[in-house]
Amino acid sequence: MRKCLALIAVGVLLGFTSSKAQDVVPSSGNKSGIQKPSRDFVMLQFTYENWLNAPDSINISGLGRGFNAYLCYDWPLGKSNFSFAAGVGIGTSNIYFNNQQLVFTDTGSAGSQVSFIDEQRDYKKYKLTTAYFEAPFELRFFSNKENRNKGFKAAAGLRVGTLVGAHTKGRYNVEGVKVVEKINTKRYLENWRFAATLRLGYGNFSVMGTYNLNGLFKPNAGPEVTPYSVGICITGL
Repeated sequence: MRKCLALIAVGVLLGFTSSKAQDVVPSSGNKSGIQKPSRDFVMLQFTYENWLNAPDSINISGLGRGFNAYLCYDWPLGKSNFSFAAGVGIGTSNIYFNNQQLVFTDTGSAGSQVSFIDEQRDYKKYKLTTAYFEAPFELRFFSNKENRNKGFKAAAGLRVGTLVGAHTKGRYNVEGVKVVEKINTKRYLENWRFAATLRLGYGNFSVMGTYNLNGLFKPNAGPEVTPYSVGICITGL
């Protein structure tokens, strides 16, 4: 996975380099002077993660963070400044808790439950991590038709993801020895997530935000929290 992300990052950097040489020079074979521009095939997003509607009993702390990487295909809408894009990729989220841990229990006829309790150990860090295989869909606007690596850009859309992994992870010490406690389970979380997305920026850089349209936990399995994120997005190629 790290090698794949590194290759994507290198591709984006190459896209930036090529964008420097994409000033339009009309040629005899291209009367409009419009070259085939970058279509933002690659999107890398670095985000701050948090939950809305979290009850006071949940002690979220620290800097929740996430990373998303997508490969997209872009279809220009005629000769307008708009296009439609769809793609596939991965999305991850890490939420940290202060002096608290998640306990997964099975209450039989009452169903499965997620409880947030005072930590039983002196955790140095404790977090919930989720990972999704996702498909982003965007309606895009670009102000510079000759070179999309320059000029104002905006995009609004929907992100659809299926849960591929979830775990809690806590670190603590026992007589000076570092211990990592990890529990993998997807049982208590929704299998799908749907999120509205928005990006605004200039050239290859933009600010972005997402807002989940459904909850994180299954009904009656956990608190009705709504994940959201804000961050930066790097696009290219």
